[in-house]
Parts: sequence; structure tokens; C-alpha cells
Amino acid sequence: MNAFNIGSRRVGKGQACFIIAELSANHKQDLDIAIKTIKAAKEAGADAIKLQTYTPDTITLNSHKEYFRLQHGTIWDGMYLYDLYQEAYTPWEWHEKLFKVAEEEGLICFSSPFDASAVDLLEKLNAPAYKIASFEVMDIPLIRYTAARKKPVILSTGVAELGDIQLALQTCRAEGNDELGLLKCTSAYPAPLELSNLRTIPNLEQTFDVVPGLSDHTMGATGPVVAVSLGAKIIEKHFILDKAIGGPDAAFSMDPAEFGEMVKAVRDAEKALGQVDYSLSERTRASRAITGRSLFVVKDLKKGEVFTAEHVRSIRPGYGLEPKYLEQVLGKKATQDIEKGEPLKWTMVQ
Repeated sequence: MNAFNIGSRRVGKGQACFIIAELSANHKQDLDIAIKTIKAAKEAGADAIKLQTYTPDTITLNSHKEYFRLQHGTIWDGMYLYDLYQEAYTPWEWHEKLFKVAEEEGLICFSSPFDASAVDLLEKLNAPAYKIASFEVMDIPLIRYTAARKKPVILSTGVAELGDIQLALQTCRAEGNDELGLLKCTSAYPAPLELSNLRTIPNLEQTFDVVPGLSDHTMGATGPVVAVSLGAKIIEKHFILDKAIGGPDAAFSMDPAEFGEMVKAVRDAEKALGQVDYSLSERTRASRAITGRSLFVVKDLKKGEVFTAEHVRSIRPGYGLEPKYLEQVLGKKATQDIEKGEPLKWTMVQ
């Protein structure tokens, strides 16, 4: 499917890019910060704010076995999963308030559920869509349960291989849900630009018949701008009110000024892309007349005199015959006296 609705917003082909501010852990367990962040995201130009709905107990175990300690080159290395998620999760009792604030601000609010109980909570809040995070793309029971709600499902590809993507989408479609978005994602935090492989974005659309996009963890706006030029219709970026707040995701999140600059760059890129069009605008047509080339008389002629290369040249501006007619004019006779500097017209040629 090339387009679908998320709330009142049409997302996909023929539409402006849907820009999502990811709240994630950027609230420092302070509801007031979370509310201010939503309001700042609206001011910065976001179309939507996205939460993450889990608790430490729904996503992992409170265990200090080595299995549960991060040690794979992440910015969180050394932490145990439970401790990280205890710091990062968005309290479930906040969700209703955050959804209400987003609605008041004119922002679409939805979330990434990490288990069936999270989906149930979000259903009670009338979430208009769901996002399946990169590391959950292999959780087929979760995807099946989420897709069965018959709302748009956006999936990130971060750690998914081709077969994982195919199975995830097949699972959604088997539930009668074809309102699918697929985001190119590099699951590194932050992600280096050279690992982005953004040429994959148009291939996602062509291969899987989905709305393509980018979940971006690189620094700056380059990735989103390039992604839009390649056809991305969804952009997701982590958003933080102030990097001084700190927290697990602060290092690769955009503050309001950075996010606002990215939104402007994306919107400017969309304007520049325009559409396939070989016609000339009025401004371009006027410019062509003023500075384009055409045939001018560059040496005085008398009536009956033959046009030669000494009399006619292709020069600027563009008020005379087009240069392509030069060979047809040479050797013909002038129908009138013509002064040097006059644009050549057919009425002057016999």
C-alpha cells in the first residue's frame, strides 16, 4: 500500500514527509520534562511524537547474569538490561496525559509496544498507529498481535535480515493489515553516515510495496535530507528538550534547534524535488527571452541584399528567431532595410 492514514494525517505517496519526534528515554523520569518535550517538538515542526511502551519487567529479567550485561560496543556497555530500561522507560501512568497533551498541541501521538500488554494499553488510548522497533522485528507473536488491531504498522529494519523483513510483513498481511511502513534503520547509537546505505529506501518500496522511510540515528540532518530525495515518506529522529538533561539517548538525540533545522531542510528538499516537469515557468520563460540566444542582424542590410554569416549571428538576448533557423536564413534576401542590432523575424526574410 502506497499511502494510509495515521489519525487525520495521510502518510505516503503524494504526501509531505511524515516527521516523527521520538521521545524515548528523553524525559529523565520527569513528567514535566516529558510534557515540555512534546510541546517543543510541535514548535520544532514535528508531525508526531512517538513514545515507547514497556516496563523493565515486560522487556527483560532483573538478572545480573552475564547474558543480561551489555558489552557489544554500545554507549551503554557495562549496564545490565534491567537497569538500563529502569532508567529509560516511560511510566505507563503517564501515557494518558501525554496523549492528551499531544492532541492539545495538534501532534499525532503513538508508540512502540514491546509486548501484548503494551498494545492493550495503547488500544485503550486509541493510538492511531503502531511502531515495531528494530529489535522486535523478529518477535512474530508481537507483530501478529499488533497488526490484528487493524491500524497502520511501521517497522524498523535495523537488525533485520531480508528474511526477517519478509516474515514480519507477511505476518501483518496475514492479519488483513496492509497499512505498512518500513523504515531503513542502522542500529548503532549514534550511527556513522557511511553505514546508512540509504539507497535501500526506494528498494524497500519497490520490493515490499510499503510506505518507505528512515529511522535515523546519525548526527545531523544529512541522512533525512538524502532519504527524502530517495523517496522516504517517514522520518523518525530522537528528540530531547535539552541535551544537558542527559539520559541513555541524549548523545544521539536532536534538541529543538537542531530538529527545527532538520525539518526546514527536509521541507526545502521536498520543494526542490517538485515533480517531473519539462515546461518553463513564467520566470524562466522571461529569463530565456532576456538572456537566451537568438538570431540578430549584426551588420546593416539593404532591401534585397543576401543574408550572410557577416549579417546574422546567434547572440544574446532571445528576441529573434531561434538559432536553429540560421541555416535556413543564410542565402535568403532581406525584404526590407535592416539596421544592425535588430532581432531577426521571418517577415524580414524572403
